[in-house]
Amino acid sequence: MGEERIILLVEDDEDQVILAMRALRKHGIAAEVDEVAVARSGEEALDFLFGEGAHAERGTSVAPEFVLLDINLNGMNGLQVLERLRKNERTQIMPVILFSSSKEHEDVVAGYKLGANSYVAKPANFDRFSEAMLYLGWYWLNFNESP
Repeated sequence: MGEERIILLVEDDEDQVILAMRALRKHGIAAEVDEVAVARSGEEALDFLFGEGAHAERGTSVAPEFVLLDINLNGMNGLQVLERLRKNERTQIMPVILFSSSKEHEDVVAGYKLGANSYVAKPANFDRFSEAMLYLGWYWLNFNESP
């Protein structure tokens, strides 16, 4: 059996989580992976990835196909999470897509400087949001070669 395929969604807004999961299921992206894991804070994402806290049982086996990371998180924000990921040897080349409602040029630049693989502004309209999830999912799961 091959390795478990996981997408990690890091989002603290429950409505956004529901929309993302609905879109991933609608387009068959969720069916392409074993799990779409949701972390509702930056700290929870780091726990998940590094096998700490509630996710200790996973140990170091967690290596998502890609991480969809919101910037505007309560507590540790997405840019801080990204910075931590890039400083750790296990996660420094893991595909990370910043998926944020922020279209601020400074956020985009900061994200790329910290090593984001992509920056996508969340569309406000559900159909456009769903379409963005479709394209992101298919690209990162089917066309991108993961490390």
